Amino acid sequence: MASAAAVGTSLPLFLLLVSTLIAASASPSSAAEAQAPQELLLDFKASLRDPSGALSGWSRSAPYCNWPHVACTSAAAAANAAVSVSLSLQGLGLSGELSAASLCRVPGLVALSLASNGFNQTIPLDLARCASLASLNLSAGAFWGPLPEQLAALPALVSLDLSGNSFEGQVPAELAALGSLEVLDLGGNRLSGVLHPALFRNLTSLHLLDLSGNQFLESELPPEIGRMSSLRWLYLQGSGFTGAIPESFLGLEQLQVLDLSMNSLTGAVPPGFGLKLQKLMALDLSQNGLSGPFPEEIGKCSMLQRFEVHDNAFTGELPGGLWSLPDLRVIRAQNNRFTGRLPEFPSGQSRLEQVQLDNNSFSGGIPQSIGQVRTLYRFSASLNELNGSLPENICDSPEMSTINISRNSLSGTIPEFRSCRRLVSLYLAGNGFTGPIPASLGDLPVLTYIDMSSNDLTGGVPAELQNLKLALLNVSYNNLSGRVPPSLISELPAVFLQGNPGLCGPGLPNDCDAPLRKHQALALAATVASFLTGVALLAVGAFAVCRRLHGSEPSPWKLVLFHPVKITGEELLAGFHDKSIIGRGAFGKIYLIELQDGQNIAVKRLVNSGKLPFRAVKNEMKALAKVRHKNIAKMLGFCYSDGEVSIMYDYLQMGSLQDLICAHQKFTMAWKGRVRIAMGVALGLAHLHHDHTPQVLHRDLKASNVLLDDEFEPRIAGFGVDRVVGEMAYQTSMASDLNYKCYVAPEQSRAKNPTHLMDVHSFGVILLELVTGKPAEQPASDDSVDIVRWVRRRINVADGASQILDPSISRTAQQGMQAALELALRCTSVMPNQRPAMDEVVRSLQQLCFSVHPQTPPQPTEIVLEP
Repeated sequence: MASAAAVGTSLPLFLLLVSTLIAASASPSSAAEAQAPQELLLDFKASLRDPSGALSGWSRSAPYCNWPHVACTSAAAAANAAVSVSLSLQGLGLSGELSAASLCRVPGLVALSLASNGFNQTIPLDLARCASLASLNLSAGAFWGPLPEQLAALPALVSLDLSGNSFEGQVPAELAALGSLEVLDLGGNRLSGVLHPALFRNLTSLHLLDLSGNQFLESELPPEIGRMSSLRWLYLQGSGFTGAIPESFLGLEQLQVLDLSMNSLTGAVPPGFGLKLQKLMALDLSQNGLSGPFPEEIGKCSMLQRFEVHDNAFTGELPGGLWSLPDLRVIRAQNNRFTGRLPEFPSGQSRLEQVQLDNNSFSGGIPQSIGQVRTLYRFSASLNELNGSLPENICDSPEMSTINISRNSLSGTIPEFRSCRRLVSLYLAGNGFTGPIPASLGDLPVLTYIDMSSNDLTGGVPAELQNLKLALLNVSYNNLSGRVPPSLISELPAVFLQGNPGLCGPGLPNDCDAPLRKHQALALAATVASFLTGVALLAVGAFAVCRRLHGSEPSPWKLVLFHPVKITGEELLAGFHDKSIIGRGAFGKIYLIELQDGQNIAVKRLVNSGKLPFRAVKNEMKALAKVRHKNIAKMLGFCYSDGEVSIMYDYLQMGSLQDLICAHQKFTMAWKGRVRIAMGVALGLAHLHHDHTPQVLHRDLKASNVLLDDEFEPRIAGFGVDRVVGEMAYQTSMASDLNYKCYVAPEQSRAKNPTHLMDVHSFGVILLELVTGKPAEQPASDDSVDIVRWVRRRINVADGASQILDPSISRTAQQGMQAALELALRCTSVMPNQRPAMDEVVRSLQQLCFSVHPQTPPQPTEIVLEP
């Protein structure tokens, strides 16, 4: 209370002082004020660095109102009418020591945008002299330091956008003096501390308030925000807010968007929430700790389009009125404790597009009217208690793309899905479905992911599935039988057939082409003879290979294949010669071997494998081979001999990311391609850390272990090697690998156990390589330090970012590169607890890829990435 009183007492004195200074500076007797606007603007230009020449058209030979990026308007047609001047200098690659002393003397300056530039400085205090300024946009301008309280001396300010910078410290309570402010955007900074209640008491004209992405704030939601009766857009996500949602928020009758997601809010949503919010179009309370039933009054928000409450602890039934809202497009309520039955969809009028209800306790059947929702493209209700049969019309919507009803208690046969022409993903695993797999699935043109595992399906695997370009086929643990179409085994990135003893085909325990002839003695004798001959040949071959590897010392070897590969042990080991070496790493050399059928495979030869027994190596390799993801390299098999393990992978012609960065020609890939590589690596690593059970740590992630296919889609290789060679051999090999030391997290040498955050550090180094265009070790010829230290030495110096970012990338991508650089610095933090987990990294990269910070409040959209 004392601090609030102090602020209230000092604020009038502060404003009186600033007003006096402004009045003195605006005195007509000032000789500087007599300068023409043209000269003042040229003085301002002289303080800027303009490498692209965007302001080259500013010259004395043309009226300043005709200059590029300058707009003039007049309130009246009279010759002496006052002129309003607007400067739109966003995204021009400007930098330099910004000085506003001359700029603020330009008569009638009402709008200034310096957004998306690279000034790398604090806000110049001279901006407080721009008394006529109504709009100030400094977003993504590489500004830092504290927010200056002097901004409160801009009495005409209506819009203030400081988002996407690196401002620190508290939000000045003095900004409450900007009573005419309608837009206050401070999102995406590093603001901290507690929000002072006085900040919001006078800002009753605000239409937009954005404090999102300030993760260091330590504040409860200020109840005073609920008294901003004009507020339409409120973005407070990801800023560390705690406590309950204030009841005062119920009175925001003009509110259209409310985003409180990714905070630490607790308690129940206030009763009556939604009753007065008749204009609410988007509500996002996801990823908090909210609990209790959700108020039924939300069903009265007739304009609501998005309802997102996932990842909380809500209980009870979803409000019944939600389902009949005429404009509702998205319901995301997964990962809560909701119960009850799903109501029937309103026929003919629903505009629902996404319904995600996974991991709750919903019961009863799937609504029979689901197929009548013609706009629905995603229905996901896995991990519930749904029962009954699957509606025949579940896919009647012409837009249906994803159906996920895994891990329920559904039964009956699987319908034909003939009308699902846009279906991409079909997940029916972990139910009680019976009968055959519908052959009509093979007629669906874009079906890519099929998971029907852990049911009671019978019959065979339909040959029609060969018509599809599948990335996943999982029919494991059913009662299927018969021959599996060969292409479904050999051509798919991920196929799971185990748990079906009746299936036969290449790579399966049962061979369809070898019928038993137990009652024919002659045939049995021939079989036995053939077997004995094979054993003899195998022994001779093993002896020859052992002699080749270890001289005269006998050493057995074994070849284990997880995918059909036409190779023998002799062919594999014969390929280990210097001419076929394509890489070297901590654990040995990598060879390119061409098979007799023309297929190329890459073989990583782990010489120092700790001499683990074959059974232990086989178990570990089988576990690693089950890791399937589009961004993880396929492990084809391995060859074992005493003290040595050789792992076989698919060979990708484009080589590794290290090859690309260290090529003889300069690394010239566009930023879009680099972000795609970063996203792919992050998705693959997140799959190892968060989606695979048990968790897999990579422990040797580096650019040479990121392989690239023909379209530069990345695939991670070399993961889990520590589990194959043993911890002691792993530590010995890593200690000797000095060329890639900077990929290793600094805590690894002293940590008792490895953690996923060590992999995050390695990913951060790869992201730095993509941002800078330089290799991890010795990124500059005049500087022998690794890339992490090289970046950190430059990040805080004047114009440091321009030295770090790859100059070959277009300047239009600099905002994205800046964001990627910040993410990389977080990932490579010396303190492990300051690094983000890989699922958070993926979310950050998704925003980097697909979202653009709105200049005007938009309708929120969602990026849906198929698995």
